[in-house]
Amino acid sequence: MEISNMEWPAYLDEYEKLVFRMTTPRVMIDNAGCSNSTRVMIDSARKHGILLEAVQVLTDLNLSIKKAYISSDGRWFMDVFHVTDLDGNKLTDESVISYIEQSLGTIHYASAKCIDGLTALELTGTDRIGLLSEVFAVLSELECNVVEAKVWTHNGRIASLIYVKERDSGSPIEDSEKIDTIEARLRNVLKGDNDIRSAKTSVSMAVTHTERRLHQMMFTDRDYERKPIIRTNDNPIVSVLNCLEKGYSVINIHCKDRPKLLFDIVCTMTDMQYVVFHATLNTAGDRVHSEFFIRHTDGSPISSDAEKQRVILCLQAAIERRASEGVRLELCTGDKQGLLADVTRTFRENGLNVTRAEISTTSDNTALNVFYVTDAIGNPADSKIIDAVRMKIGLSDLKVKELPSIYHQKAEENDEPTGGVGGAMLLSLGSIVRKNLYNLGLIKSFS
Repeated sequence: MEISNMEWPAYLDEYEKLVFRMTTPRVMIDNAGCSNSTRVMIDSARKHGILLEAVQVLTDLNLSIKKAYISSDGRWFMDVFHVTDLDGNKLTDESVISYIEQSLGTIHYASAKCIDGLTALELTGTDRIGLLSEVFAVLSELECNVVEAKVWTHNGRIASLIYVKERDSGSPIEDSEKIDTIEARLRNVLKGDNDIRSAKTSVSMAVTHTERRLHQMMFTDRDYERKPIIRTNDNPIVSVLNCLEKGYSVINIHCKDRPKLLFDIVCTMTDMQYVVFHATLNTAGDRVHSEFFIRHTDGSPISSDAEKQRVILCLQAAIERRASEGVRLELCTGDKQGLLADVTRTFRENGLNVTRAEISTTSDNTALNVFYVTDAIGNPADSKIIDAVRMKIGLSDLKVKELPSIYHQKAEENDEPTGGVGGAMLLSLGSIVRKNLYNLGLIKSFS
């Protein structure tokens, strides 16, 4: 997005034009500089949260960030992202490229995604097999249509953000008595037999980014302090050191690559009131190594061992919450009254636990739902049980899906630069960021 190509409104004087140039991010997107990724460069005035906003734009498009160089210098910052689609291809759709340019170019003024005409239900509590079926059964009984929902589980806890409307009128739920009834009924479901204190429900008309809100809900629920139900050999490795001569705390993260990983990390740091000044991220095969140089919003580094441990636990939790545990099942069928209650009841009756879910409804009233399921204790579900569930719900409606192919590939080749004027220009801009990191002693090489 080139400001110089814009036609200025007649009422703007030269000072106002200068202010606009200084506060509007410059965005460059290049497909010529690398053989196997698209480079996205953002050059902008720095403000708290702008990195998260930029990463959010890319991840909301389901793009995979394979490399990143992030650098803030004074009041300015520069980001370079190497991105692909989920199949590992460069971005070639001009409408997608144009949308990225427009969205990143206005992130200083961006607002949260608005889901008009819906009521948001926030639920947190102790996870258990069959919990979702009870939740959706209550909503169906109270004549609430579920239009969209996301459910995460971690360390025995569950957080869900469910968007509903009145079944008959299609309007948001505004009747205070009905709202009180919904909250009370759902709170009783969440309490079960042993979660009297920590089960929480709330109804909101507020606009927020769904996945950021889920992180905030689980953080408030302190899921990071609880012991995992099942330990694996592939837990994220997080370390925190202080670089006192530079005044930064340095966070290193090694973990498995997956969609939206960088968003989850940056989101958590931002909501914990840390600022990322410099960072690098590199993927090799299905592994990611990232390094972040951070300070508190007040400018100080992490000051105690207790705080270091808390940061480690919170970042590990942020990475694990969205981990794809279990068999991925995709449901595509015409939406109807009680659909979610029926489907999740079938899961419960066959001993399947839903570890994560994404519910959506298209404009033509088609339900597009994704469920990750395990057995009752978190182990992989038996294939015969999955087959029985599919027979019950409908073989053509409920299908077993693999993760996108990019997450099953062997070690990738390095991003090799290719020719082209655009590529050379973006390569130069990317080199500025890496050189800045190198001069600060934050990376070993910028070549």
